[in-house]
Amino acid sequence: MPKRITSFLLLMLVTTVCTHFSPAQAKKLPNVVILATGGTIAGAASTGTQASYTSGAVTIDAMLAAVPGIRDLANIKGEQISNVGSQDITLEIALTLAKRINVLLAQNDVDGIVVTHGTDTMEETAYFLNLVVKSEKPVVLVGSMRPSTAVSADGPLNLYEGVAVAGDPNARSRGVLVVMNDWIHAAHSLTKTSTTAIQTFMSPLRGLVGVSSYGKNDFYNTPSWKNTVTSEFDISGVTKLPRVDILYAYVDMSPDLIDASVANGAKGIVIAGVGNGNMNKASLEAARRAAAKGIVIVRSSRVATGSVGRNVEVNDDEMNFVASDELNP
Repeated sequence: MPKRITSFLLLMLVTTVCTHFSPAQAKKLPNVVILATGGTIAGAASTGTQASYTSGAVTIDAMLAAVPGIRDLANIKGEQISNVGSQDITLEIALTLAKRINVLLAQNDVDGIVVTHGTDTMEETAYFLNLVVKSEKPVVLVGSMRPSTAVSADGPLNLYEGVAVAGDPNARSRGVLVVMNDWIHAAHSLTKTSTTAIQTFMSPLRGLVGVSSYGKNDFYNTPSWKNTVTSEFDISGVTKLPRVDILYAYVDMSPDLIDASVANGAKGIVIAGVGNGNMNKASLEAARRAAAKGIVIVRSSRVATGSVGRNVEVNDDEMNFVASDELNP
């Protein structure tokens, strides 16, 4: 073949490649699966300036369509696990979600998971997943405080940043994370602190894991507690979770509440105690009787911050109670 024709063909090939493949396309993107459960992030209202709305009204495909540039962060697939407000998340949904995550993360072509979730019970689902997910790959929960139709909706950026964290190799081995309003929280530490404010989630005792600014992530620390692959909890053979009740302590609390929980089949009872996880003598005796029957009794506190110490004002060893340390009820 004449040299001039060969040069021409090479020029045409280079031109074609440059025309059809941008630098973003040439870059290998992580593979992230988004599992949608509903919540305010999937909520909708008739106007953009009203407080009332319907949770779980928007599908994952519609949510993704509302986030410009999100597919430049990762190769994304979406699945709808449920579509409910998080007040209606059930233990069955939680189990289904956790098992699906474990199946997906066992695949070599999945690098991370994002779960869209309502904020009302986000901390419960995040902590549950933190104990039962069996992978060091990132699992990130995101939500919103305003529905998708609201003026200045916060969901799209939360979802964008959640995908950025889930696809970031630096997010590995940090346990389950929650990304809300630029902040990256550990599932062990966060709590919802405001009914309606955008900056509702705080990690008051241990601080943030990091921050995400429009998909640029900066990690501060790695949670030290057992989680995911180091957790002793395993749901591979579990089809149903036991009933655990939370009881709120107060002045002259009736012990009947503890007795009623036991009578109705609770296998565990968490007492949101006063101060350092305390309760009155009558309730303490009822809790002791329950523990003697094999019911797990955990002393936590209704106080917003601080730890519940073992054997401080209550003899936990003698009564066979569990002190919650820094975990809220």
